[in-house]
Amino acid sequence: MRADNNRMTISAVLLAGGKSRRMGRDKATIMFRGQPLWKIQLELLRRLELTEILVSAKSDPPWRPADVEFVPDKQPSRGPLSGIAAALLRIKSDHLLALAIDTPFISEAYLRNLCARIETGRGVVPTIENRAEPLAAIYPRNAEAEVTFALMGNDFSLQPIVQKLIGLGKLRPIQVSIEERELLRNLNEPQDLGVA
Repeated sequence: MRADNNRMTISAVLLAGGKSRRMGRDKATIMFRGQPLWKIQLELLRRLELTEILVSAKSDPPWRPADVEFVPDKQPSRGPLSGIAAALLRIKSDHLLALAIDTPFISEAYLRNLCARIETGRGVVPTIENRAEPLAAIYPRNAEAEVTFALMGNDFSLQPIVQKLIGLGKLRPIQVSIEERELLRNLNEPQDLGVA
């Protein structure tokens, strides 16, 4: 996808390397509304007509379509931070849309709106009050150094690195409206699957 404002390009990474402890099994293959989560998310990303789509996980998932590139988590794996770091090193575009496998409520319109708000060297991160939603965010390629450096520390939470990138002007927080919050809900436990 090209962001119209400055002819910037966007790649995407589907983050599928979570341990799914609370769910009790691999979230990617869980059926939701008649389809596995991996298929729901990849179809959504395909509709955005991005430069490329990557899948990040600890090992190459058997469900990965041939036209989607596998990017192993930067080792040792530190959760989504490792996946974002690995993808930023591989992308051919100016920005990286990071999307979690377990957020099937997010809409094409919402992601297109995020894509339209990027700038040269600056991505966007949805924010609910003061908490960032880093697994439905667009990172600029130039965030790679900070993300990789964060892997060398002891805190692998995405909140501190997102705050650092906001402070550096590499990410712009986008407030999530009350109506939009449902779009960013993720599926963590078996009982979440029964919600319409």
